[in-house]
Amino acid sequence: MEQHGPYKDFTSRLKLLASKYPDLITTTLSNIFTMRLIGNKTHGDLAEIAIAEFINQYMYDFRSIHVGKDLYRAKSREEDITIINEVTKVEFPVSLKAYGDGPLQLSTDKYSRMFPRLQKESAEVTGKEAIAAIFNDPAFEEFSHINVLPLIYDEKKQRCNILVFDYERARKQTGRIVRENEGRGRKHPVYRFYDGNDDYVCEVRYGDAAANALQRGLWTNTKNGLKYFDSVTSGWIDYSHNKILVQLFSHALVSSSAGHESALGKIREDIARLKKTVGIAK
Repeated sequence: MEQHGPYKDFTSRLKLLASKYPDLITTTLSNIFTMRLIGNKTHGDLAEIAIAEFINQYMYDFRSIHVGKDLYRAKSREEDITIINEVTKVEFPVSLKAYGDGPLQLSTDKYSRMFPRLQKESAEVTGKEAIAAIFNDPAFEEFSHINVLPLIYDEKKQRCNILVFDYERARKQTGRIVRENEGRGRKHPVYRFYDGNDDYVCEVRYGDAAANALQRGLWTNTKNGLKYFDSVTSGWIDYSHNKILVQLFSHALVSSSAGHESALGKIREDIARLKKTVGIAK
């Protein structure tokens, strides 16, 4: 169960683009996190269409379709966008997460299979064979097949990072799985995964299929489990709030489609200018 090749190829290409043209990714992330000035959840929804458009505008060998809300309502999958590799024509779904630095949900475990599977084990699981049996169980089939692109921010320091969890490394390095019961602010038990150095890897939180999807499932932590992430931005990057963008939104909401069309024309001209500046011909 290795992490999907097509998604890994995409994140590698995104990392290369971010290193060659850092201003493009910094501008985009600054605009996304500026949306927190409008509302605490606004940035998460707009991140989906922003990253989809970023791919379409600046990554010549990929294109993206925003499909999040329709599929979310149908509860058929957790992903928000579909990415198509224009060279191989392979399509793959991606889930966008915009979280503060710390706890990060990787999957809601929609069918509630991971936690019940771990309940069959003793309070502590050790040994390569026993741990491999858990990862190889159908309940954990999803573990290595979740394409999550987390946009992580530290609002106090006004910095951000695109951190991709390395499922393959996490699987290989897990040395023990421990059930930790209620306490420390938790109402329900949790199964925590630790590596051979007793460092945190990830965890499976309590919850059946009827439980709150925002609390159950597979989680990790961008602080405690940082070594199991690959930074697409090659570390933290500073961002700034674009207050002009907030004004643009507020005026757009009380103007007509004629005004929107005119503004869109100017924005397209600016995107063309940015492409020309960095030498991207898409």
